[in-house]
This record gives sequence, structure tokens and C-alpha cells, in this order.
Amino acid sequence: MSSLTRASRVLQHHLKRVQSVPAALYHENVVEHYENPRNVGSLDKKDTTVGTGLVGAPACGDVMKLQIKVDENGKIIDAKFKTFGCGSAIASSSLATEWVKGKTVEEAGKLKNTDIAKELRLPPVKLHCSMLAEDAIKAALADYKVKQQKKVEQN
Repeated sequence: MSSLTRASRVLQHHLKRVQSVPAALYHENVVEHYENPRNVGSLDKKDTTVGTGLVGAPACGDVMKLQIKVDENGKIIDAKFKTFGCGSAIASSSLATEWVKGKTVEEAGKLKNTDIAKELRLPPVKLHCSMLAEDAIKAALADYKVKQQKKVEQN
């Protein structure tokens, strides 16, 4: 079993237990995205219109996979994530997928971790979660651009 499959199963297990998060420790925006994460899942990584970013934070063990699907006009039409990590990491991933949908590739590249942290009201000790989300967006965009360049070179 791959480590990503294992992480996915652990994430599903954790998502079933989200009711145990003490709401007093997190802002309601984090709790909302943690208890009701948006866009959980995967896209076909072999699809040339899909960009995949897989990033991790060795300090805390969080792992985030974020994928985008881009239409022929360069607009992100779908986004999915799978995250193994704390509530703030899951909330950051969920928010990131919501924010990139409908944006162009260029616009999505301008999203900053500070915007994610501000929206979720992350405490300083959890800012690395929003940084991970920004890194995942940038990695997915880079993967998409590499696929598009290969497609051009093949034609």
C-alpha cells in the first residue's frame, strides 16, 4: 500500500472524528473547514489538464496533496485535496481549493499564505499550515505548466 493511500485512509478516519475538536482552541473559520471540508478527493494525475502538488512539512508531519484542473482558457475549473495533518492544515487545504476555483492560472499563483492565514485566523504556531497550502498551490501550478510544455513540444 502506498504512503499516499495510507495517508488517505488515516485522513478519512480523522474526518470521521472531527466532532472531538475543542472549538475554543480554533477560530470558527478553521472549525467550519475542518468539520465540513470542501473538495476532498483526487483528480486523474495523468490528465494533461490536471496539475498535482504534493508537499510536506517535516517539522509537524503534515502532508498535503492539492490538484487543479484547468480548462482550455487557462481557468481553474476544479480543485481537490487530500491532507494528512492537523485541523489547521485541513482547513488551509479546503480554503485553498475554494479560492483557486474560478481563477486563472496566473491569478492562482498570486495567492499568498498570509491571505489564507488571515481568513482562517490562524495563530502564529499554525502559520506553517497556510504556508504548506501556498506551496501546494504553487507545486500544482508548476506541474500543470510542465505538462502543458510537454504537450506543446510533442506537437
